[in-house]
Amino acid sequence: MGMLDDVRALLALQECDRRILALGRDVDKLPQDEARAKSRLAGDQASVAKAHDAIVECELRLKRLELDAGTRRTTIQRLKTQQFETRKNEEYQALGHEITRYEREVDGLETQELEIMEEIDAHRAVMKEAEAALAHTRVLVDQDLAEVVARRSRIEGELAEARNTRTALAAAAPEVLLPLYDRLMKTKDGMAIAPERDGRCGGCHMKLIASSVVAAQSGREVVRCENCGRILFVEE
Repeated sequence: MGMLDDVRALLALQECDRRILALGRDVDKLPQDEARAKSRLAGDQASVAKAHDAIVECELRLKRLELDAGTRRTTIQRLKTQQFETRKNEEYQALGHEITRYEREVDGLETQELEIMEEIDAHRAVMKEAEAALAHTRVLVDQDLAEVVARRSRIEGELAEARNTRTALAAAAPEVLLPLYDRLMKTKDGMAIAPERDGRCGGCHMKLIASSVVAAQSGREVVRCENCGRILFVEE
């Protein structure tokens, strides 16, 4: 195999390796895509939780009012019993005033109960809308998550195929150059072999010395960029 053929074999290997790197980056992004899809639920879930908490808070207030009203009704019954049993007119009237005061308080509490019941109804309507929005968003998110699963399956299939291809390409590449190629792929951002263009390295874009340009164009030896160390080739 001539030197030009060696470089061509490495170029084919590099193209495959860059494909593997790109697919690997796509796989790495899948958890982010999954998390982004799930995060779409957060707003709707918060709205449902807020409405639910508002209902619970109203129901607690309503329960306290009902207990207060119940306590006063019990007191009213006790006062009425005392009023029925008393034989003193002055005491009878005093008890009557107390009964009237408690009855007014009960009326006020019952008014508050009705207002809170209206609040609860309003919060339930909001919660129903929030739950409907959440259900709709969940359908969309489930679709997105299904797409992520399908994309993962496709990418993993392409990765397996690319790795099989790489094995064959690596076997056909010049063994003596493979250690250098592998080292450059790791240190030069997945680009071990770069084109010579108008006297510059296509990898680091620095100007090449004239002898390197001539040697690369001759195709008779392996030429490396004196700036970045990449293997150079001339595009056909």
